[in-house]
Order: sequence, then structure tokens, then C-alpha cells
Amino acid sequence: MFSKLLLAFAFVLVSCASQRSPIVKGAVSKDHGAIGATEGPVWKDGSLYFTDGTHINRMGPDGKTIVFRHNASNGLLFDREGRLVACETKTRRVTRTEKDSSITVLAERYGKGRFNSPNDLCMDSKGRIYFTDPRYGSRTGMEISEKPSIGQHPFPMSYPPLESVRGSRGVSRGGPIQPANIDELLNSMARYVEGVYRIESPGKITRILCDGAERPNGILISPDDRFLFIADNHNNTHGGSRKLLRYELDAKGDVKPGTRKVLFDWRDSRGPDGMKMDAAGRIYVVAGTNKATEFETTRFKAGCYILSPSGRLIDFIPTAPDEACNCAFGGKDGKTLFITSGGHLWSVPLE
Repeated sequence: MFSKLLLAFAFVLVSCASQRSPIVKGAVSKDHGAIGATEGPVWKDGSLYFTDGTHINRMGPDGKTIVFRHNASNGLLFDREGRLVACETKTRRVTRTEKDSSITVLAERYGKGRFNSPNDLCMDSKGRIYFTDPRYGSRTGMEISEKPSIGQHPFPMSYPPLESVRGSRGVSRGGPIQPANIDELLNSMARYVEGVYRIESPGKITRILCDGAERPNGILISPDDRFLFIADNHNNTHGGSRKLLRYELDAKGDVKPGTRKVLFDWRDSRGPDGMKMDAAGRIYVVAGTNKATEFETTRFKAGCYILSPSGRLIDFIPTAPDEACNCAFGGKDGKTLFITSGGHLWSVPLE
């Protein structure tokens, strides 16, 4: 009975903590300067690792930064054995740096196509790695596509006029689908995939179907493997999604259909990028910009948006000079939040 009371009391404390700001009272964020901290911060053994678009860098306990590996990467994490896993954007793969500095390719292709440009990654309690594969900028060279099957979304039972079906042969007008036209119509409806994937083991890849996600960027799994969070950042178009999405996962680690929930919406500003979750369930989402573009306003400034588990905005940590990209917990006690923003590294103490 007493143990049950203790568990109930602990649950109440965590629930209360998840609704209040974790920032030390009176603390302000510190700018460590333009040290090329663009993406992928992760802490290990007293050092912070981050990427600058060309290298993976390491800032040691002395505050000095050196090149850890010459590689254009984005998201980083250390697995259970302390090996660095990286989303290599230019080589379009996910790799692991072994203890002897050799490189193991964990994911490079899905089906017959290479990935677009792996962006961010996370790991579940079983040690499986999930990653996102969007494509920003030019879409030239995208290789992974899908076409609908009969009965999907649902498949239409009549085809459109000839001019809307590119490359049609033997079709003179719209009307009932004939067997000879079906495959051609399916091909015309194919689209490139910007997906979410799970690495079971090197080369064994499972696609995770996240309905309603337009361009998955940041990714996070709750410690109990119950929820998958997607930073849906389709920000280089008018009206694109800039939302934090949450999905429920089943026991196998797949998304339960129909469980999509929008937790926060950055509307017409720059959407969410990297994110982390603390022990209380608060979500630290890096988003926003200080410089408007053709597609983005400055309605939401650059920085880290701290949300409750239900998506309520608890606090905000501003950064500069322009867009904020990712964050990580670190420091001697793990209570320092590091944020990469516009090539600068920022930090703020947490309770």
C-alpha cells in the first residue's frame, strides 16, 4: 500500500513539473559565438558534438572545437554502445562510426531507390533507430516514389480526361477504367516519398506510415515508446504544414492508424525542426526565424519553444541571428540545454 502511495505521489510531482517552465529563474541564454553550430547537437562524455554542413565537430570540456569527422551530416545520436550515428545528407544515408573509426552503413536505400537526404533521428527503448527523410530545395534526383493501389485513398473507378493523364495511350476521353489503362493511370498518380523509417539492423529498413505528415523533419519517441512525434516542416511553400504532430505507436513500433494529433502550429512562420523531451515529458522544439522569406513570416521568432505534453506553450528561449535548428541536453549534470541557431551555439541552465 505504501509503495502504491509513493508511486502516486511521484506521478503527481511529474505531472506538475510537466506544466511549468524548466528554466532556472532569472537565467538568460548564453551565446557561445559563431562556431559553426548548425545542426545535430548531442552530448557525450563531457563533449558536445554538432554539425556545420561540412563536418561533424566536437567541442571539448575546454571549450575548444575540433573536427571529429569530415562529413556533411545533420542529425546525430549516440547508441547504447557509445557509437555515433549520423544522418549524412549529401551521401543520402545513415551511418554509424565504430569504435575503431570504421564506418558502418545502416541505411542507404529503400526498395530500389536511394534516400532523399536523411535529416534527423531518434532511438526507442529497444535500440531501434527511427529517422526522417525529407527533401528541401531542389527535388532533382529523388528516387523513392509510390503509386496508389486499387482501393487505396480510395482508388477512383473512372479515369480523368486524357490531358490530365500524362503519357496515356489509347485513351480518347474520360470514362470507366479499362484493365489496360489501370497500370498507366497508377503510374501517372505516383508521387515522391518524404518518409519516416525504422532501422531494425544494418540494411533492414521498415517504413513508418505517418498519415497527414507532409515533410517530416525532426523526430522523437517518448521514453515509454508510446508516442512518436514528428516536426512537420513544409516551410518552403505557401500554406505548407509547420506543425508538431503526435502519433500513437503499437507494440511493434508502428503508427496506429487514425491517431494523428496536432500539438502546436507555427502557422505561416518557419516550422519546427529538431526537438527533445525531458523526464517530465516536456517537449523542447526548436523553430522560428528572425528573417522573413518569401514563404515565412517572423510571427514566431527563432528559438526553443518549450511545450507541455499536451502541446501548451510553457516558455520560450530566444536565439539569434536567424533560424534555430536543433537542441540537446548536456553539461556536467545534464541540466544545460544547448541550441544551434544560425551557426551560433546557445546554452541555458535548466532546473
